[in-house]
Amino acid sequence: MLAAASSVRLSTAATPKLAFKPIGHLPPLAAAGGGPRPLSLSARPLYRQVPFLPARTAASPAPPSATADGARPVEAASAAATTATAAPAETARRAKIGVYFATWWALNVIFNIYNKKVLNVFPYPWLTSTLSLAAGSAIMLASWATRIAKAPSTDLDFWKALSPVAIAHTIGHVAATVSMAKVAVSFTHIIKSGEPAFSVLVSRFFLGEHFPAPVYFSLLPIIGGCALAAVTELNFNMTGFMGAMISNLAFVFRNIFSKKGMKGKSVSGMNYYACLSMLSLLILLPFAFAMEGPKLWAAGWHKAVAEIGPHFVWWVAAQSVFYHLYNQVSYMSLDEISPLTFSVGNTMKRISVIVASIIIFHTPVQPINALGAAIAILGTFIYSQVHFTRVLLPIHGCKSESLKLNKSFRFFSGKTVMVDLALECSNVMSISEDPL
Repeated sequence: MLAAASSVRLSTAATPKLAFKPIGHLPPLAAAGGGPRPLSLSARPLYRQVPFLPARTAASPAPPSATADGARPVEAASAAATTATAAPAETARRAKIGVYFATWWALNVIFNIYNKKVLNVFPYPWLTSTLSLAAGSAIMLASWATRIAKAPSTDLDFWKALSPVAIAHTIGHVAATVSMAKVAVSFTHIIKSGEPAFSVLVSRFFLGEHFPAPVYFSLLPIIGGCALAAVTELNFNMTGFMGAMISNLAFVFRNIFSKKGMKGKSVSGMNYYACLSMLSLLILLPFAFAMEGPKLWAAGWHKAVAEIGPHFVWWVAAQSVFYHLYNQVSYMSLDEISPLTFSVGNTMKRISVIVASIIIFHTPVQPINALGAAIAILGTFIYSQVHFTRVLLPIHGCKSESLKLNKSFRFFSGKTVMVDLALECSNVMSISEDPL
C-alpha cells in the first residue's frame, strides 16, 4: 500500500499544472493565502481550464456596458422605441382634447348668443325653455331609433328616483332662462359663477356636512365678486338677479337629489341626460301653458317674425339645438380629461361666454363691474381646485395621479352642464360635487 500511495503521489506530481485563463473582461481572482486556487463550481462562470475546452482563436466579445441609469442598451433602445411610438399618440390625444374644448366653448357661446337674441324679441322664457328640452329629447329619441346610440334599460324605480332630480332641473333651467330674458348674458353668468357658494352652504346647514377651512375661504372671493358685480351692474334687474340666484339653488338641490337617489343606477351619462330632459319636458309643459299660453306665444311669434323676418325661425331652432349639442360635446370631452382639467375648461368657458356676449351685444361694462366679475370667476376656479384636493381626494385616500373617471357614472343636466364624476380609487366609489 505504501508503494501504491507513493506511485499515486509521483503520478500526481508528474501531472502538469492546469493553467487558468480569465475570460474576456473579468479580472482574475486572487487565491486566498497567495497560493493557487483550485477550480470549484462557484468559479465556473469566471474561469475555464484550458485543457478541457478547445482553444478559441478569438476572444469572446465583451458584453455591452450598462448605461448611466443601469439599463442595458437593448432595454434603452426598446424604451426609446416605445417613447417614440407613444409621443405621436399623446400628441394626437392632446389635439383631440383641444378640439373638444374649442367645440364645447364655441357651441356654448353660440347657444347663449342665439338664446339672448330670441329672448330680446320674443320674451317668453317658459316656451323658450320648453323648446330647448324638446329639441334635446327629439335628438336623443332619433338617436335611439336609428341605433346611433343604445337606448337605456330603465324601470319604474329609475323614473321614481329621477323625478326629484327632474323637478329641480326644471326649476333651475327655467329660472336661468328668465334671468337671461331680463338682464345681460354676462351678468347672468357672473351670478351663475356663485353656485359653489350655494353648494357649500346648503351642504353645511341642511345636510350637516363639514368642509376644511380653505374651502370656506375660497367662497369669499366668489361671494364678494358677485356682490360687487351686482351692485355696479348698469342694467340691474331684480327679476333677472333672482332668476340666476334661484337657478343656482335649484341646481344645487338637483345635484344632491342626483347623488342620493341615482347611485347604483346603470344608465350612461348621455342617456341619463336624455331621460332627465324628457321627464323635465313633461313637468314643464303644463306650467308653460299656464304661465304664458298659446295666445301670448302666437302674438309674440307674429310680432318677432314681422320685426326680424324669417331669420327668427333659425334663431329659435339654433338656440334649441345648440343647447343640446354643447351638453353632448362636454360629455364627450370627459372621456379624455380629469375633473380638474374639466373645471379649468369650465372656467374658461364661462369667461368666453361673458367676453363674447359683451362684444356682440355691446354691453356697457364699468371697470369696477369687470373687476367684480373677474374676482367671482377666479374664486370659482380656486374653489374647484381646493375642493378637489382638500375634500374629494382625502376622503378616499386618493392621490391626484391615481384618479380615474368611471364613465358609467357621469350625469348631465341643467342650463350649465351638471357633471357628477365618479371617483375610482382603491375600489371606493363616490360622486363629486358639481364643478360647474
